[in-house]
Amino acid sequence: MSVDARGFPRFDLEGQVALVTGAARGIGRALALALANAGADVALGLRDRESGGELVAEIEAMGRRALPLQMDVTRLDQIGAAVEQAVAGLGRIDVLVNNAGLGPENPAVDVSEADFDLTCDVNLKGTFFVSQAVGRVMIEQGGGRIVMLSSQAGFVALPGESVYCMTKAAIAHLTKCLAIEWGPHGVTVNGVAPTFIVTPGTAAALDDPAVRADIVERIAGLHRVGDPMDVAGAVLYLASPAASLVTGHTILIDGGWTARSREVSRSRRCSGRARGASRTRSVGRSSAAPARSGSDPDRAGQTPSVQQTPAPRRSPIVKTERSP
Repeated sequence: MSVDARGFPRFDLEGQVALVTGAARGIGRALALALANAGADVALGLRDRESGGELVAEIEAMGRRALPLQMDVTRLDQIGAAVEQAVAGLGRIDVLVNNAGLGPENPAVDVSEADFDLTCDVNLKGTFFVSQAVGRVMIEQGGGRIVMLSSQAGFVALPGESVYCMTKAAIAHLTKCLAIEWGPHGVTVNGVAPTFIVTPGTAAALDDPAVRADIVERIAGLHRVGDPMDVAGAVLYLASPAASLVTGHTILIDGGWTARSREVSRSRRCSGRARGASRTRSVGRSSAAPARSGSDPDRAGQTPSVQQTPAPRRSPIVKTERSP
């Protein structure tokens, strides 16, 4: 039921079974722990099944069952076997979180066929066929929740990330397609699109003070880098009974990055308001607008300048890790 005995929305996952792909580290690991904390038993999709021992112990310490699965999402045989083992071992699959993903960074003119194929194989092909395998189970059992990991990179253009951005945009649209197709069977399909999140895969970049400062400035609403549990909160909502009427949507978890219509530094916004206030006093209304930086608001790594647009400088973006 989507509500409890008193008629209030339910956000727990008590008695449910979740499958998380790419669960070994980073966002995937946090999602597995959060789902267990909400009451779910968790099947762990791992590229190396032996890497999940510590995570299994943490979940079991919460009083939940954990089942590590050999699940390289580039291999359809492993996908099929892992889904069968999850159902056999835990009884059903109520929630699927398609977390596995990667994105080799390269300017479009330098992208190799191998990098292109690998990124598409993991991010798109893997996501589709895991969804297909679990979707069949959910349709047979009468319903379920699927949550995709897209990215803010699927909604804005980022230099040096063309293939990654392309796959994450495709995931957001696949979310809509599957939601419409599987809705009549009681299966909801939604997505989350995180900004830059602190994970082992982003630690090196965040150690660079200039890169970190640039990213924090671009997260315009909240001015902080995300934590994996920031992503987990949205995933838990979409997986919960409370979201029973939500399907086909992707929630941006970006602290306001994509809400910003154009790139304007704090100092320039302040000076623009000061000039506007001065003109208001002199002519009765403000005719001044904040100055434009001259740079693309969606290009990661550029710091606006009052005099000129600086040379492009790439900053890394969140990548939902393909965990070992």
